[in-house]
Amino acid sequence: MRLAAELRRAVAAVAATVCGSAALAAACDRPVYLSFDTGHMGVAPLVAEVLQRQQVRVTFFLANERTLTDGSSLDDQWAPWWKARAAEGHAFGSHTWDHWVWRADRGAGFSVRPTAGPDSGRTLSVTAADYCATLKRPLQRFTQMTGQQALPLFRAPAGRTSPVLLKAAEACGFKHVPWSPAGFLGDELPSDKYPNAQLLSAALRDIRAGDILLAHLGIWSRQDAWAPAVLEPLIEGLKARGLCFATLREHPDYLAWIAAHPLH
Repeated sequence: MRLAAELRRAVAAVAATVCGSAALAAACDRPVYLSFDTGHMGVAPLVAEVLQRQQVRVTFFLANERTLTDGSSLDDQWAPWWKARAAEGHAFGSHTWDHWVWRADRGAGFSVRPTAGPDSGRTLSVTAADYCATLKRPLQRFTQMTGQQALPLFRAPAGRTSPVLLKAAEACGFKHVPWSPAGFLGDELPSDKYPNAQLLSAALRDIRAGDILLAHLGIWSRQDAWAPAVLEPLIEGLKARGLCFATLREHPDYLAWIAAHPLH
């Protein structure tokens, strides 16, 4: 009984502080949850400008990925950018430090293939403890850069998981966040086959309240960058349909988990 009461109080406290105020959260009664995974960061300044102009709060999933300037997305160059986003009220989760893509379960651990860091492109055998450490590391760096705490949520690179991996992640305090089918915005698809106009049209047609949307802060392989052409028209179009934007801090599926698993 005491634990249940404490959990209810914690959930109420989270709900009361999302988006800066309970009133703002209550006003968003048909939310969608826009999220960005890190990338080469080439469009990050543009993304920030659009989010500020549109007064939209999103959730960022952080990995330490290679950038266009041959640095990394969580290095000192980008620390002020992340600090500014934290001050604006966005939410943050983990995307693993070196963008570990799960390949297979292997005994008590996994095989993964990093797409960033010194082992990029190699297949590694890692333990559950190793995976826990790579979930925590970007969020520790986030706190170092911003002075704020992230959420106990993660998105597996490429969305690839297994029941064993999800269980291991939950054992160290992290809940996985996939994306909705209609929320796959397509910015990592080849632009010759999936032009921006087509992606925008599909998103405006198919996205519904409650969907979790996925985009990136720069995709190396896409020739015609998605964000400059699509992001602001998408936000404006969804608003015109009566939808609003919230962070995963407010998502009903994660409220209890967030309250029960604070990061330290």
